[in-house]
Amino acid sequence: MIQIEAISKAFGPQVVFSQATAFLQAKTRVGLVGPNGSGKTTLIRVLATALRPHAGSLTIAGIDALRRPGAARRWLGVVAHQTYLYGSLTARENLRFYARLYGLPDADARIAAVLGEVGLEARADEPVATLSRGMQQRASLARAILHEPRLLLLDEPETGLDETAQDILGRLITGWAAAGHSIVLASHRLEWAEALTDRVIKLDRGRQV
Repeated sequence: MIQIEAISKAFGPQVVFSQATAFLQAKTRVGLVGPNGSGKTTLIRVLATALRPHAGSLTIAGIDALRRPGAARRWLGVVAHQTYLYGSLTARENLRFYARLYGLPDADARIAAVLGEVGLEARADEPVATLSRGMQQRASLARAILHEPRLLLLDEPETGLDETAQDILGRLITGWAAAGHSIVLASHRLEWAEALTDRVIKLDRGRQV
């Protein structure tokens, strides 16, 4: 599903990755753990084709993601620190907007399904800006899975969620994996990531330790 070869990334003199190489098989869950500044978010952004490395190659589902990022993105669902939602629109309206971008058939039925999956039906018609951070994160999860991507990139998705919502998220991740999705889960919580993934990679200043 993912093949990384000799990826390097730096911000000015600060090297985040140097000659990083890894792979992720289909239908596999991998955790990325490490403290703030360890490179988790940068790696997720590179995998999401939102950030271009200075060197190396990235293949997603057999697609050269650096040369054909648009084709690779069709395979991806991303939950980042930003929600990528419009605050003045409701959660349902946001999902309708993304459904049009993805060209989804029978969009209303799919939107209802994902709202139910993340437990947001009761608040779906309120402006996103009025929702709590946890509810906004649920809407972001609904956006990420709307088009049924084969690869989910989750950058600390538990942020802002209370204990009940974290349990729901854990069940969702387990269910997505059982349905055949590949998942990369970045978190600073080692035990939580270990419980939800097949293997964990610990990062420290961009290097696997």
